[in-house]
Amino acid sequence: MRRLIKWLLILLVVALIGAAGYWQATKPRPISVTVAAAEPGVVEKTIANTRAGTVEACRRAHLSPSVGGLIAVLNVRNGDFVRQGDLLLSLWNKDLLAEIELSRAEAKSAKANARATCLTAEVAQREANRLLKLKKSGAVSEETVDRAVTDASARRASCDAAEASTAVSASRVNLIRTRLDRTRLVAPFDGVVATVHGELNEYVTPSSPGMGGTPTVDLIDTSCFHVTAPIDEVDAPRVMLDQPARVTIDAFGNREFAGTVKRIAPFVLDLASQARTVEIEVEFSNPADLRELLAGYSADVEIILAARTVPVRVPSEAVLENRRLFVLAGDTIEERDILVGLSNWGWTEVLEGVTADELVVTSIDVDGVVDGAFAEIGVDNE
Repeated sequence: MRRLIKWLLILLVVALIGAAGYWQATKPRPISVTVAAAEPGVVEKTIANTRAGTVEACRRAHLSPSVGGLIAVLNVRNGDFVRQGDLLLSLWNKDLLAEIELSRAEAKSAKANARATCLTAEVAQREANRLLKLKKSGAVSEETVDRAVTDASARRASCDAAEASTAVSASRVNLIRTRLDRTRLVAPFDGVVATVHGELNEYVTPSSPGMGGTPTVDLIDTSCFHVTAPIDEVDAPRVMLDQPARVTIDAFGNREFAGTVKRIAPFVLDLASQARTVEIEVEFSNPADLRELLAGYSADVEIILAARTVPVRVPSEAVLENRRLFVLAGDTIEERDILVGLSNWGWTEVLEGVTADELVVTSIDVDGVVDGAFAEIGVDNE
């Protein structure tokens, strides 16, 4: 009897081991998923640019002489820093310099002639006044007095003409000086020379009014930058001046720059084969950031419409289109309906359906992620 019981126990153990092995061999394999914990935190409501924006200098001048000519003086090269009023280049202008010297000499001569003529007029006027006094006593004839008065008037007219000639000569000097200034290119503000198109003794042709052309000197004010970016026309009504914004620049990776909306274009851009957009300008809030920027960097802008700290938020990538998500409860995936609040591309506020510290599945595109699936947390999904 004891031997029978012993064999029965052995058979029972073997059966249990066999059953456990069969269960291990046939149970479903867990799928590997990535998860994130629902947590309290800040959620923002934002809108972003539709295409890449650009970092631009607040002031940038494409400079060219207003007349054509040979470059005789070239004081700058690419990358040079210049001060307001510095001479950048000058065209050949020796003919104008000679004209100025000649006009100055003529003006000096005209001034001397006017002085002599006016002195003579003063003498004639004093003589006429003296004869008028003598006429009262009968010492001189009326005819003599008339001749003296007429002579004084004529000499006064000659003085006026000589003074007018002096003014004309001075104006001629100013006119030639203005023509001379048109051959010189000076910096309108402090800045950095981006490019110089032209070399010594090359001929510079001015651009015609209203016609595009290559500037001789491209000058950038590096003390101030802003970002211009296109916003979809649908989002434009929600953008207001002085709204906070966040700028990311490709050259700085994930670093974020604080900014403020400072200009909203009063019209919609309708470019061929592109969505209609409204251009905005975002000013950088931290002056220290400006020292690191270069004009032309590509940038993206997020305008913050609203922001608040919420009890529960989850990564937006975990939320399905029908406002549902998957929660990993132990080793089982549960699909839940949720009620959402504020949302952006990064985070979504959950008002109902998930509590803080629950694990939500972020790898929702992995095959097998469905309600009731057996799952485990993995490093990746491959």
